[in-house]
Amino acid sequence: MLNPRTSRRTFIQATTAGAAAIASSVWTGAKAQESSSPNEKLNIACIGTANRAANDIQGVQGENIVALVDVDENYLKRKLGEFPNARTYHDYREMLDQEKGKIDAVVIGTTDHHHAPATIRAIRQGLHVYCEKPLTHTVQEARIIAEAAKEHGVVTQMGTQIHAGDNYRRVVEIIQSGAIGDVTDVHVWVGKGWGGGERPENGTEPPAHLHWDLWLGPAPERPYAAGRYHPAQWRRWWDFGQGTLGDMGCHYMDLPFWALKLRHPTSCVAHGPKVHEETCPLGLSVEYEFPAREDLAACKLIWYDGDQTPREVAGERVPGSGVMFVGSEGKMFADYNNYRLFPKEKFADFQPPTPWIESSIGQHAEWIKACKDGTQPLCNFDYAGALTETVLLGNVAYRTGQKLEWDAAKLKATNTDAADQYISKQYREGWEVA
Repeated sequence: MLNPRTSRRTFIQATTAGAAAIASSVWTGAKAQESSSPNEKLNIACIGTANRAANDIQGVQGENIVALVDVDENYLKRKLGEFPNARTYHDYREMLDQEKGKIDAVVIGTTDHHHAPATIRAIRQGLHVYCEKPLTHTVQEARIIAEAAKEHGVVTQMGTQIHAGDNYRRVVEIIQSGAIGDVTDVHVWVGKGWGGGERPENGTEPPAHLHWDLWLGPAPERPYAAGRYHPAQWRRWWDFGQGTLGDMGCHYMDLPFWALKLRHPTSCVAHGPKVHEETCPLGLSVEYEFPAREDLAACKLIWYDGDQTPREVAGERVPGSGVMFVGSEGKMFADYNNYRLFPKEKFADFQPPTPWIESSIGQHAEWIKACKDGTQPLCNFDYAGALTETVLLGNVAYRTGQKLEWDAAKLKATNTDAADQYISKQYREGWEVA
């Protein structure tokens, strides 16, 4: 077993070109596992076992899956059939206590409001962490998690799987080569809407297979209501998710963050329907302003989702989701799989630069390899934390109803105190993050 709490090997250099490329672009404070062989398997605990979590487990199933956690008995039993030797739990706090010294890493695929409580407890035990997007449920949590990961020297990765795709890498290279000049505006949109709905007047008894109080976890108590929260509708509710922006922002805003070397905006303003106390909007637009960075010009990033999704961006007809970079010498549209340059005539004979970003071995595989050789994958919590902070700040601005002048160092809107209540949150006793 690779035990993270016994004497760990100090940082070692990656042994392949791909790992070297990854290590060169991130902080390298990670602790490698004590191991006689780089092929020795990690002992992994999986928090969440169904839906997106099931895909994450599939991504790491070549390692030793030694513990499974789920509040839903049916989900847990189903996954136990695939990993019959795994120990099972309903409460990840209990699992982390009982498995102390027996596991090396955790994979977290829960509802958003459990991401930070599970992650911080694992990090403080010196465990490596793979956590689904968005990294956290609040802006403050993202900062706490990123700082804790660095302090404890653990290897981290946020689940933005498309970051490992070749198309994103080619887009980053083209933008950074200057093919469309200085990018001053970037538009990001997703044609879906997680929002709407009213809180049920009356609750119902939760099904016998669901540990409802554990599902609520850090969130305020409320009665169970069939079909309204678990398993698929929780993203609509502020107590558990962050709507479409929280769901998809870390996927699509990831591309301009990477290509334009973004980190923290200086201001943020959002527009949408009247704010609902319980549920997220069915459509939202958000405008962020970013300062100049290195040799890159200051720029704006505009997000649209749901019923505010545009059909035309920067004079070009566009599909339901994507990214449009607007530069001084041209424009570039990109989605997960393709890119196009405009004006078409100008770029008819365009030859992309020689690729310099190594192909990924896979989002989960990058993390596993980094756990063993002491590097950090590209979506480590330092990068992912800043991305998540920015994404979630859009909902803070929307719920505040004001343009926020943002001091990232202090996690503070300098022009209003109204944002404070949405930057952080209260936790039920026993689930605290700070």
